[in-house]
Amino acid sequence: MESLDMNLLVALDALLETNSVTLAAERLQTSAPAMSRTLARLRRVLGDPLLVRAGRNLVPTPRALELRHEVSRLVDQGRTLLTPRAALDPSTLKRGFTIRAGDGVLAELSAPLLAAVRAEAPGVTLHFVPDTIDGAGALREGRVDVEVGVLDHTDPETVVQHVLLDRWIGVASPEHPLITDKVTVAAYAGAAHLSISRVGRARGPIDDRLALHGRTRRVVATVPDLVTALLAVRAGGLVCPAPARLSAGLLGPLGLCPFDIPLPLPGISVGMAWHPRNTADSGHLWLRGLIRTILTRGPATEADPDAADITPRRQRNRGRVASG
Repeated sequence: MESLDMNLLVALDALLETNSVTLAAERLQTSAPAMSRTLARLRRVLGDPLLVRAGRNLVPTPRALELRHEVSRLVDQGRTLLTPRAALDPSTLKRGFTIRAGDGVLAELSAPLLAAVRAEAPGVTLHFVPDTIDGAGALREGRVDVEVGVLDHTDPETVVQHVLLDRWIGVASPEHPLITDKVTVAAYAGAAHLSISRVGRARGPIDDRLALHGRTRRVVATVPDLVTALLAVRAGGLVCPAPARLSAGLLGPLGLCPFDIPLPLPGISVGMAWHPRNTADSGHLWLRGLIRTILTRGPATEADPDAADITPRRQRNRGRVASG
């Protein structure tokens, strides 16, 4: 038995529909001799002459008549399968997406993303999970669809796309001297500081920059996430660092005030990551577009030339720990 050649189905469909070697060759944009050779091969494969001469014409055999509709259906299915999908209509989506997000990003992203998804794709369910699970492994294994935040994993299979570059600001209650008075390096160093670190680390870039001025600061406590830090600062007497863009929606409702930290600090690179198998998926592409739109809207966003880069690459660890 000859090896399977799916092109034979297309040729057989043309032959059985036209009952002509010449017309079938024209339809498939090949020569009549080439189509004659294909018909001879089909006869060998199927063990039937398929088309036989009757006067000046070719007529189908009973076996050819049996095959005609089935072959036509198979070819139509193949064409449908290989035709590019139409543009996605989000309102028809019925699926779930799992989003792994850092706490700072989650506070800024969750409410507007939920509102956008409910308006555009009511059949979509979002599952937000904390960034305490293995990011690269979860993306690779399909447990997470997209990761958003400050990314530090280096799995070469992961696609990383830069979204925005945020900056560090200080946060304090309205009555704090760093809000009511002039902010100097000395005044900032002398405040009672709260550090944000999931691993309890108190030192970081802020301490390195203060050391250049011959200063140190007193970190009275460390907390694992931004929201906890802001709630503690609201009680008064403490200051903490926060990403300017990603904390903007929290400060007002909490009654907190921002101030510029009088030190040059590294920026906070916020990005998205996903597994390459989802790059061309229309639903996944739609979700990534929503996330990017929500995170980059507003005057505080800084443009970046790498924003369109979706090639698998390693992401540098920039601004990973708030306290340093």
